[in-house]
Amino acid sequence: MNLLVLCPHFAPDLAPTGEVMTQITEQLAARGHRLHVVTSLPWYVHHAVEPEWKGSVVHHEDTHWGRITRVHPFPTDKRNIPARALGFAGFTGLSGLAALLTRSRPDAVLAMSPPLTLGAAGWTVARAHRVPFVFNIQDVFPDVAVELGAITNPRVIAVASWLERETYLRADAVTVLSDDLRQNVAAKIAGRRGRSGDPSKVRVIPNFIDTDWIRPTERENSYRTEHGLEGKTVVMYAGNVGLSQSLELVLAAAAHLADDPDVVFVINGGGSARPGLERAAAGLSNVRFVDMAPKARLPEVAAAADIHVVPLKAGLARSSVPSKLYTILAAGRPVVASVDPGTEVANTVTNAGAGLAVGPDDPEAFTKAILSLVQDPARARAMGESGRRFVEQWASPAAVAEAYESLFDELRH
Repeated sequence: MNLLVLCPHFAPDLAPTGEVMTQITEQLAARGHRLHVVTSLPWYVHHAVEPEWKGSVVHHEDTHWGRITRVHPFPTDKRNIPARALGFAGFTGLSGLAALLTRSRPDAVLAMSPPLTLGAAGWTVARAHRVPFVFNIQDVFPDVAVELGAITNPRVIAVASWLERETYLRADAVTVLSDDLRQNVAAKIAGRRGRSGDPSKVRVIPNFIDTDWIRPTERENSYRTEHGLEGKTVVMYAGNVGLSQSLELVLAAAAHLADDPDVVFVINGGGSARPGLERAAAGLSNVRFVDMAPKARLPEVAAAADIHVVPLKAGLARSSVPSKLYTILAAGRPVVASVDPGTEVANTVTNAGAGLAVGPDDPEAFTKAILSLVQDPARARAMGESGRRFVEQWASPAAVAEAYESLFDELRH
């Protein structure tokens, strides 16, 4: 098949969704398919186009499996919602145009959200070529933005909700990461007329982790040496330091354990919330901020922690499944998750015996959970081992690519 893929990030960009789509693309190519990927110029780490990619609005790259077209993402401050909306519109317009001008007629189109607007571009291109359109949802928007308070204007929310629903209805299939996300999306189209409103077109195809690449390895590694963490009990948050994470909980736990010289809290990553968080942590000598490491060092970063944390603000776990959870489980480390109960993250942590799940935005419960694992390292190690056994049963990148291949074949016939 000739497949056209529209996604916000792609290697060498370091965004988690970029890694997901890069591996799916590579696996589909290994199965003999040709692909044209339309994405952005790399910009995720510094929220600005990387220096080596500046100077062009559109960049084409031919590969052994097809072509990559990268367009300018028009990056803006995440907190400036009007500017960000304009940036998404500009990126979507360029992406849609580049996709329409693809050199070969696609047999199917796959678009990833967020941004939600990329779904409209994907549908337009699929309609122009009269081929199936599959809409992949990583985070459910505008739900996430509303929960964060990033969007409060009722008219803006209404327009975004209308665009979300209409894109679901026009897609031939919508793929989500978990059963609770499937219920969320299916409820929004249920009762609509005809096939377009059939909730059965919402399919669960989970993300994945390469368990051969991310493996349990020694804690005392070069990452610890580089950052002066030798011999410490390391509690780590690794990922985007943005508006979705309740990282104030990490500072609260650090303040509670400030008198224990053996425990260090590491916040590894960057994002719009980091400057404010660093100011709030100024008096805490047991908190370290580390810039995001290159992708090649991810196994080492994951292994350097004794305990990982996943703190999501209230309501967000119903609309999002952070990919960092898969990395933590594959690395064989325990996790303390502060998330909404009954959601995919909470259920996975509990069912896997991989750590402790507490309610969101509860500093006391979060701190107690971390303290219990710090004080019982044998229990923490056992939880990490249990998580590793659990994740080894998950779908591999190849299996996920096969699921998409089967879905494309089903929709074409």
